[in-house]
Amino acid sequence: MDRNDIEQKVIDSYQQDEKMMILVYAQWCINRDLDPEALYERAYPGQKNNQALKEALELTVSKQESEDIPNQTVLNILQLFGNDDLAFVVQEKIDDEKGKSGE
Repeated sequence: MDRNDIEQKVIDSYQQDEKMMILVYAQWCINRDLDPEALYERAYPGQKNNQALKEALELTVSKQESEDIPNQTVLNILQLFGNDDLAFVVQEKIDDEKGKSGE
């Protein structure tokens, strides 16, 4: 395997992992009756109509069909990929929910 092949494998792997991160985020939102596109737009106002997010939304299932995704998991995966602004907006939603439930 030459250097270009290795580099392409690394790029492909990263892109696949990034798609999984977006799917985890989108499913987390669905599970909590939140609009993933609206939250994303709050975090990144100049990036409306994110194609990767739209593709991930097509892969989500209803919250009844989904396993729970812990809040910390979605925060960790967003931060791992450098989506700190989105992680901040997600944390705000988590804090809002905790405030409503009296935790």
